Amino acid sequence: MNKSSILFLFVFIILFSCSEKKENSSRHSTGKINTISIVIDNQLWNGVVGDSIRNKFAAPVEGLPKEEPIFNINQYPTDVMEGFVTKSRVIIVVKKGIENRFSVQKNQYASPQNIFHITGKSVATLLQLIEKNTPSIIQRIKKGEIAAHQELLNGSEIIPQSIQNQFQLDLKVPKNYSFTIKNDNFVWLKKEFSRGSSSILVVQFPIKNINLKNNVLNQIVKIQDSIGALYIKGQEPTSQMYIDTSYPLYLLKTTLDGKMAYEIKGTWKLKNSFMFGPFINYLIVDNNKNRIIYLEGFCYVTSQDRRDFMHELETILKGVKIY
Repeated sequence: MNKSSILFLFVFIILFSCSEKKENSSRHSTGKINTISIVIDNQLWNGVVGDSIRNKFAAPVEGLPKEEPIFNINQYPTDVMEGFVTKSRVIIVVKKGIENRFSVQKNQYASPQNIFHITGKSVATLLQLIEKNTPSIIQRIKKGEIAAHQELLNGSEIIPQSIQNQFQLDLKVPKNYSFTIKNDNFVWLKKEFSRGSSSILVVQFPIKNINLKNNVLNQIVKIQDSIGALYIKGQEPTSQMYIDTSYPLYLLKTTLDGKMAYEIKGTWKLKNSFMFGPFINYLIVDNNKNRIIYLEGFCYVTSQDRRDFMHELETILKGVKIY
């Protein structure tokens, strides 16, 4: 082969690769929120490797009163890694190979997309790689699913002007939420549906009202209980919302819009009532204005799983922008 032929072949390969990459990036990934595709041979899936994957990626969601999986899992054999499978937003490829390797590829077949490759020489090595990398995989998937849900809600949201004016923040809220209570330092937005409702609370109070160096979780429980006693009530005078500490409470230090925050998940109940459900709240430290911003999402759902309702609330609250 002469030099001109080699040069032509090289240019052709570069152009073809760029064209293929452009085509892949223009394909929009698909899939329901919190659903992942596992590409793995049936033999591995039906053995200890599959057990390990299911135990980790279908583990119970933190903060729900009954067990629901973090993710829904769809399994496909490795020989069907084509067509609709390649359009999945999240793909985990697990297989035996000649080397031990873990890697992440973004937008390989569609966008947005994360593909996690786990390759091991033996079953034992595969189990070690899954154990080691699962926390970072789950963290990355959760971040991507929040972004995907925000995109799903995009266009159906409004930023209530009264929230902007009262609290000096932007919160994109779907149009099917409406005000239940609105005063100077407290707002309750609610969405009703056939089997229940979802709610968003926005509260602010002086930063001096909480001691951030001493048992933050207990103080947040007291704050939420006081809000429930004032505003969230049932038909009976003694029926008010409170955090049920007989269920596990989960506390995470995080950041929202660049500000230090605490995330809390657990279960709420209504006194002298059968009503209960999950909640998620964020206590955001706004030092610029010497205040605490308190955002909460909770739902009441009958005869239906609650995970996806709570994921919508988490998505809305995590989109907050503080002036």
